[in-house]
Amino acid sequence: MAGERTDLRVSEAVYLEELSRTPQKKIDVSVEKRKSLKVRYYYGIIFLTTNFVAWLVRDYIQRVIPENHFLRTCGVGGHDCIQTIGVLRISFGCFIFFFLMFLTTLNTNKLQEVRNAWHSGWWLIKCVLLVISMTSPFFLHSEYVHFYGEFARIGAGVFLALQLISVIQFIAWWNNYWMPDVKRKQSCSLGLFMSTVFYVASICGVVALYILYVPRSSCTLNIFFITWTAVLLIVMMLITLHSKVNRGLLSSGIMAAYVVFLCWSAIRSEPAGDKCSPQKQVTGHHDWITVFSFFIGICAIVMATFSTGIDSESFQFRKDEVEEEDDIPYKYGFFHLVFSLGAMYFAMLFINWDLNSSTRTWSIDVGWASTWVKIINEWFAATIYMWKLISPVVRQAKIVDEGAIQPDQSC
Repeated sequence: MAGERTDLRVSEAVYLEELSRTPQKKIDVSVEKRKSLKVRYYYGIIFLTTNFVAWLVRDYIQRVIPENHFLRTCGVGGHDCIQTIGVLRISFGCFIFFFLMFLTTLNTNKLQEVRNAWHSGWWLIKCVLLVISMTSPFFLHSEYVHFYGEFARIGAGVFLALQLISVIQFIAWWNNYWMPDVKRKQSCSLGLFMSTVFYVASICGVVALYILYVPRSSCTLNIFFITWTAVLLIVMMLITLHSKVNRGLLSSGIMAAYVVFLCWSAIRSEPAGDKCSPQKQVTGHHDWITVFSFFIGICAIVMATFSTGIDSESFQFRKDEVEEEDDIPYKYGFFHLVFSLGAMYFAMLFINWDLNSSTRTWSIDVGWASTWVKIINEWFAATIYMWKLISPVVRQAKIVDEGAIQPDQSC
């Protein structure tokens, strides 16, 4: 009997000890999760600062570096080369830092892991790593930096594709949030109203594009861009209203507005020398609208990178995974990978996707290369979205056909 009482007391003591540790564990998990969510903004600030440094290097480096350095590095007319190479060096350093963070945080799953502490803390070591990463490209020969620029074009394209997928997933979520749920018997009036607003805004946007950016009938390229955008809107609307699809009315309205925005952004990127371009000729003076648009453009780059980086759920192949309490709130590896690709993306915007041309002061993403990148992105976005609408119908028809052609195996 005495032995049983002793065992009982020991088990009670163990139980009470575990019970006392449980709240502390929950508190630690909660603290680590909040810390992990907060640290995202620190990385965003680093990325934003890098963008401003790249801008300063591009627009003002010629005031710091002696004239003979231009000739020694790039030859005659080396100002453009110095600007481009300077931006690429800053971008390369930013890419190195975030890619190293990607490699060291890949496959992190739990808040108790050491890699979670590395992602959320150890800032002294990471500051040293950032300084080394940002300065090391300045010791490389220009040929290697130029090779990175060619590679950055591919990385920037991958970034645009990831951003597009994230935008489409967000539009789908928005549609599911506002459109009615049959099980919950929600009203569809608000969703229909919102879809009408977006479609009307899209149509008005197309009309405004014709008025503002087709000053004469000889502007055939702008006419083609705007007309093809209008055709895409009509096709998306018809697919949405088709009896076999009959879904995504609000999402198609939002997508229509997004496509019109991409068309407007592409036309706005046409170089100033073109007779149909909305860009002003270079006069040496810049109004407040130009400066304000430039800073808005930088903020848009950072916001696009940040929003895509934290949206790892849109790129998960398995949607049925059960989230546990000590799971990390977002995928660290994917987050840093997107930021490393974003470093390539902002480099392309600052040099207008062209490694061999000059860039105006206070300009961003202006030039024929930028225009065509945005137009192709618009067409690709519309194509992906329309396939997202019709793919369930195609798969269902394929399943029905396979069932119909199965041989009769009955005796």
